[in-house]
Amino acid sequence: MSLSRQPSSSGKQPRQIHNGGSSNVTTTQSVLAAAGSSNSDLASLFECPVCFDYALPPITQCQSGHIVCQPCKQKLNICPTCRGPLGNIRNLAMEKVATTVMFPCKYSSSGCPVTLLHTDKQEHEETCEYRPYCCPCPGASCKWQGSLEQVMGHLMQQHKSITTLQGEDIVFLATDINLPGAVDWVMMQSCFGHNFMLVLEKQEKLEGQQMFYAIVQLIGTRKQAENFAYRLELNGHRRRLSWEATPRSIHDGVQSAIVASDCLVFDTNIAQLFADHGNLGINVTISMC
Repeated sequence: MSLSRQPSSSGKQPRQIHNGGSSNVTTTQSVLAAAGSSNSDLASLFECPVCFDYALPPITQCQSGHIVCQPCKQKLNICPTCRGPLGNIRNLAMEKVATTVMFPCKYSSSGCPVTLLHTDKQEHEETCEYRPYCCPCPGASCKWQGSLEQVMGHLMQQHKSITTLQGEDIVFLATDINLPGAVDWVMMQSCFGHNFMLVLEKQEKLEGQQMFYAIVQLIGTRKQAENFAYRLELNGHRRRLSWEATPRSIHDGVQSAIVASDCLVFDTNIAQLFADHGNLGINVTISMC
């Protein structure tokens, strides 16, 4: 087992921007004229000309009526359409129409079929099954993102030190658990045609206390994860400590579970009861539900 220290797209195609000309002006009249149009036609009126995502309330416009989304507005000094001053003029008509429009998810180009009100859009997109997958290795050092199908290739290319064991029953050996500071141990387990990532994380708490958190995550979706269960078990002389749960999807990651202690949790004293010369073996069993 190798020790591993692991210290927007809108889904829309760009379109050409023309400077000036009345056809590009988003005015109250154009919004009202589109009121009888289809939902997609209405949604298109809210496209930001810079990032092509949607400009959602609060919506501001330049003196000519052009709009831009708030994130892009923070980076601009002039209107990207007419080159006039941006200003802080609120477009209340657009904001009122926005409350009735069903906007597509920003990951619609990746297959998400959901449309929803702008007030629900951000919350959905934060957990959307079609959003890009991040590197599942613990820590924030790797910034890779990609599709689910690309995850294993990324791990094999960029995280070659991670060992993979075959079978539904394995022993996850964490070496040198007495190393100082925060440390992560990572191993892969392959069974039932799927790949699982086993993570043991040691954190430094207040007053020098150290806590260990062990958890399993599936290289797959939440729906796929519901088909499995995992069991972690520490065995020692007349002692046993175990934990059973559904594996996390790598879309969710492990940090929220660790914060909530929704995993196998034990302190240094417990670790020493089961360790052998500074190495800790965790029995891992994956089963299908």
